[in-house]
Amino acid sequence: MMFNNSDKPKNHILLTQPVPDAIDEILLRDYHVHRLYQASDSQKMLADIGPQIEGVVTGGAKGLSREMMAALPALKIVAVSGIGTDAVDLPYAAGRGIFVTTTPGVLTDDVADMALGLLISTLRQMSEGEQVVRSGRWPQTNLPLARKVTGVTVGIIGMGRVGQAIARRVSAFDTRILYTDLAAIPTLDYPFVADLHALAQEVDVLILAASADSGNVIITESVLQALGPQGYFINVARGKLVDEKALLAALTEKRIAGAGLDVFASEPHVPEGFFTLNNVTLQPHRASATLQTRLAMGNMVLENLAACFSGALPPHRV
Repeated sequence: MMFNNSDKPKNHILLTQPVPDAIDEILLRDYHVHRLYQASDSQKMLADIGPQIEGVVTGGAKGLSREMMAALPALKIVAVSGIGTDAVDLPYAAGRGIFVTTTPGVLTDDVADMALGLLISTLRQMSEGEQVVRSGRWPQTNLPLARKVTGVTVGIIGMGRVGQAIARRVSAFDTRILYTDLAAIPTLDYPFVADLHALAQEVDVLILAASADSGNVIITESVLQALGPQGYFINVARGKLVDEKALLAALTEKRIAGAGLDVFASEPHVPEGFFTLNNVTLQPHRASATLQTRLAMGNMVLENLAACFSGALPPHRV
């Protein structure tokens, strides 16, 4: 999809992170583009060009802080390439009449695919097995037997679009699926468990797919204790929803069996204690990182920007 604003003066756009080349080309054609992620001194850059910036393109994890919005007096829109808005100060944006938009729907399949990949990789010890082969240690290494995936009981925290997509995928492995959310969803056939600790105690694999908008820690030491030494934890939501110190301790002390993590509390900084654990699968927050999905997200960003600067309501505003 192509958007062309060449018939009017170009608005100034700030990019906090790179976008796919095809999207970047359109942004360069239609806007004055400023790249915060390339600045050697981001504060100086904001001081120099801040008053000109009318739109910001950012990611769900990076967002846009209140302090940064305050440095952009002409800001009209924060276009998030993602579905999370927890890193954007929504009340402040609303108070200034700044649109905040997301790219809903297009990430669902990729994030659910990542959850399934982490589940299989972690239970079947695929990361550890790969390192054994790559390091030439196969002949003299006897890996412990892995955990069978088919037939496990899976608990899903958060049954929105992503949670339901995960449920559809894992059901192909003859799994029993339970879930928890703010309330039971009448249209779902899966059993609802209101208490998170009861859910953790009942399942073999606990998958976190909840929204991070509340910012509250969901996975606490007591939840991990309930999950137990035979249980596995998968996170494709947000790292800040997890007590990361408690998780690392539970993994190190084998109070849970393993974890598959695509997200962390202070990205891109990951506690080094995770690096030496064989019972953990680690990914650098790449759940939506496929070319097809990132292009679809980019086109939705372009659509939101074009609507805002033409005086219309952005179609994917929150």
